Amino acid sequence: MTNTQVTLVQIDNYGPWTVTPEPRREADLQTMQSRLYADISQFVGNRDGYTFFTRFDNMIAVTNGLTMADHELLQESVGNRYPVTLSLGVATGTSPVQALSDATTFVQNAGSAQDEDRRECLEGRAIDEPHRTDDDVQIAHFDVVDATGQYTDELNAFDSFIQIEQGYAELMRHMRYAHDSLSFFVGGDNVIVVCPDLGANDYEDAIQHVETAVDVELQVGVGRGSSAHDAGFAAKHALETCRADGTRVEFDW
Repeated sequence: MTNTQVTLVQIDNYGPWTVTPEPRREADLQTMQSRLYADISQFVGNRDGYTFFTRFDNMIAVTNGLTMADHELLQESVGNRYPVTLSLGVATGTSPVQALSDATTFVQNAGSAQDEDRRECLEGRAIDEPHRTDDDVQIAHFDVVDATGQYTDELNAFDSFIQIEQGYAELMRHMRYAHDSLSFFVGGDNVIVVCPDLGANDYEDAIQHVETAVDVELQVGVGRGSSAHDAGFAAKHALETCRADGTRVEFDW
């Protein structure tokens, strides 16, 4: 049984800040967002977690192995180096969607995203070390079958992007509502999905659904571990088996 620890990262009072005292240059906002994401991703990644940018003002991290003290250090580090602060909600659950829902509630109960009085709230609870297991996190790493041959080398860059995004969007919806999973585009033609305890039939169903809906062929490697890094690395190895053998679903455990 999985037990995923999810952290919601929300920039405090970000919307009002972007237009105070007057609207800020979009290029400056995009640069700050990308740098902030990179720093959070590196901080969490150094502790074997994964961070996903989603909307940039809201980021989602899989933080199995990070303590509440680690989260406090992240807030302090960002507060010392950026003109914005972070509020964090931390929760766990056998379903990643439920964990994120609980983490979101923690942050929302501390105040609105545009509440000027909410600063660096940290609510929730991390998994205690004695309760961690090697099956806590299940990661599925999807990619498009022969994306280079079908899209990159055949279409212009934007049309290729549209095709890949259509596949991602359909997979994201399906995995969310059919399997309580969280899917994140991570560049190229790659999608990482944080899952509950799913089996081969669930992944085969997802692949078939996307191909039927938007005519995008997918393959997936699945791994488990005590952290996002361990599970994700196993998933990468399983995906390499798909590519080598021409299979659609492979597990590495």
